[in-house]
Amino acid sequence: MEKLRFILVTGLSGAGKTRAIQSLEDIGFFCVDNLPPSFIPKFAELCACSGGKIQRVALVCDVRGGEFFSELFTALNELEKIGMRYEVLFLEASDEVLIRRYKETRRRHPLISKGSISEGIREERILLEDIRGNADKIIDTSRLTPQQLKEEIVGFYSQDKTRERLFIILVSFGFKFGLPLDADLVLDVRFLPNPHYVPRLQPMTGNEKEVREYVESWAITGKFLEKVQEMLTFLLPCYSKEGKSQLVIAVGCTGGKHRAVVITNKLATFLQELNFQVAVEHRDIMKSVDK
Repeated sequence: MEKLRFILVTGLSGAGKTRAIQSLEDIGFFCVDNLPPSFIPKFAELCACSGGKIQRVALVCDVRGGEFFSELFTALNELEKIGMRYEVLFLEASDEVLIRRYKETRRRHPLISKGSISEGIREERILLEDIRGNADKIIDTSRLTPQQLKEEIVGFYSQDKTRERLFIILVSFGFKFGLPLDADLVLDVRFLPNPHYVPRLQPMTGNEKEVREYVESWAITGKFLEKVQEMLTFLLPCYSKEGKSQLVIAVGCTGGKHRAVVITNKLATFLQELNFQVAVEHRDIMKSVDK
């Protein structure tokens, strides 16, 4: 069980726990929101017995659990008894900021019955005093933007620094079959010389050496790749800074069999050399002949 990294995320309502758990999920944590405390020890055991499939876990547990929240320390004691090491991340903010956030989102504070938001916050602070005192890391989000909070969490908890970068999905496709619905950027390579009109290349795909060499042999291909690589070198840090964790780049030719496949593979190699995580999908490569 010592190999399992277990983080309990808690804190004041409106302090940013949702953003925190999303940030942890982006760097590879298996995340669960609002798990009743009594379930925590059994859940930890199940994760530890996953055969290494789950190595990092983050749970959000807070006053939304109502009367069950009082069982939190009992659950944490159970973790210690079974030899499970855990960390507590506590998020807080000033009363003024929390009240403003609640008014902006028009959400109801979980501890409000007949009282005001400020009374709910005051009661919540009292309930969380003990767990705050046992926190391994406390983040005051009063002056942090959502992106700044994400950067602090990623910087503190990320083990694999490459995960902090964008996860890029490259998809080759054929325009005749429609655009990929989840594409963020679309590159149209139908202007490149078409291997379909070379009889010996027609039955092949862009994954084969002969087709790749044909497409790459044209000066216009080299110029295009140079321009695209320059554009991506500029754009990707901007997307990362904005907080985007995944980017889908679609590369299309007419049928998605020749040119789009070659360019997609070239871009994948380029991005991997820049240390980005890259996945490649040739959506339409086997559907029809590229024309």
